[in-house]
Amino acid sequence: MTLHHHDAIALSRRNLLRSSVLLGAGVAVGALPFGSSLAHAAVGFEARWPNVTAMLDKYVSERKVAGMVAVLGWGDKDPGFIVRGKEAFDDPDMAGENSLFRAYSQTKPVTGMAAMMLIDDRKLKLDQPVADFIPEFANMRVAIDPKSSLESRPAQNQITVRHLLTHTAGLGYAGVGKEKVSAELLRLGVTPAVLTRMKIPGLPVSPPTPGPDEFVKLAASVPLVSEPGTEWHYSMSLDVLGVVIQRASGAKSFEAFLQERMFDPIGMKSSYFRVPATEVHRLTANYGLMGGFPLPIDPSKTSIYRDRPAFAFGGSGLVCSPADYDRFLKMIANGGLVGSKRVMGAAAVALGVSNLLPDGVSTKGTFIDGAGNGAGGRSGLGRDAGTFGWGGAAGTVGFVNVRMGLRAGIYTQYMPSEALPVHAEFPQKVLADIGGMRGA
Repeated sequence: MTLHHHDAIALSRRNLLRSSVLLGAGVAVGALPFGSSLAHAAVGFEARWPNVTAMLDKYVSERKVAGMVAVLGWGDKDPGFIVRGKEAFDDPDMAGENSLFRAYSQTKPVTGMAAMMLIDDRKLKLDQPVADFIPEFANMRVAIDPKSSLESRPAQNQITVRHLLTHTAGLGYAGVGKEKVSAELLRLGVTPAVLTRMKIPGLPVSPPTPGPDEFVKLAASVPLVSEPGTEWHYSMSLDVLGVVIQRASGAKSFEAFLQERMFDPIGMKSSYFRVPATEVHRLTANYGLMGGFPLPIDPSKTSIYRDRPAFAFGGSGLVCSPADYDRFLKMIANGGLVGSKRVMGAAAVALGVSNLLPDGVSTKGTFIDGAGNGAGGRSGLGRDAGTFGWGGAAGTVGFVNVRMGLRAGIYTQYMPSEALPVHAEFPQKVLADIGGMRGA
């Protein structure tokens, strides 16, 4: 039986899908515009990003991680890459821009922007009830005290597309939340992510995740943790949204929709929900940090990502290269354009990176305290406005600032993400280097 990554108690189970606070405060502050001559000065790329480079040098030289790839780009220009280390500690292949990394929750902005495409197509509405596409969600119930029991009352509000985009639907997250609701989802196998095929002694194993139709039926059978549209609660909502997108678009599957409308038009040729056998040689190894020591939990040759998943998990299922995810961010930075080809409407992109939280909902006290929530990603507010992105459970981060035309990402593989401060540190290093460019 497959061990789902929510079950990895020794790896801080609740934090595996949770993205740390990222896109740190002030990335947009007084930033260097992408058109500045300093941004494209005729000096070595790494020399322009000394703090980011030093960060990679430190983590790899100290063997905290096997390898790291940083991607930085401006406007419609091609990105630069800073690369250190290998695809695995025991792999002769160096890490690089085309190595494959488990994106985990970095999948969420991809799903969010896919929904914005359908809103632009008028096949979805932002405040449309999800029950229009998943009837089982028409009569949801809310747990009266989700921390202690599953006793529930009828929900007063319908779950909407906006709620799924912004983690305000009231849904739980199997093994991640501390309430009875998430424990029940785990018991039922409503676990939209995988970690490894390895059996780790002493760890509970949930039932196999069912296909998308049965998944949403089971999800709808469990009470909500809060009234829809009233609280920010990190959840499986983007996985449910992937099913909505498939049904609203009429596509064969959510994966097929992404391939046709996003991956192919953008040129994302190294983005998969199942790694083809011919590409396994590019897949990095994933490590669990046990007492600070990296132990392999998903080696590439035996990776669970070689198996076909129950369905394409819109909240955590993507495996991609740093170059591919940068292409996605570049499309956003350029208002939906890839070269002269329009992949998304400019208004849809602008709406997707904005704060879409329902009126009255605050992120205060959550792990994105002080931020907004856009289409599946953190949305900056105030001086941080224009910043949009998210991090993944295995240490990856990707974000864009549409005001600056900046896009940035860092890729490595370790769990839990909070074992090292990569999520918070990377945006800070980017900001420090931008400040250096402005002062040059």
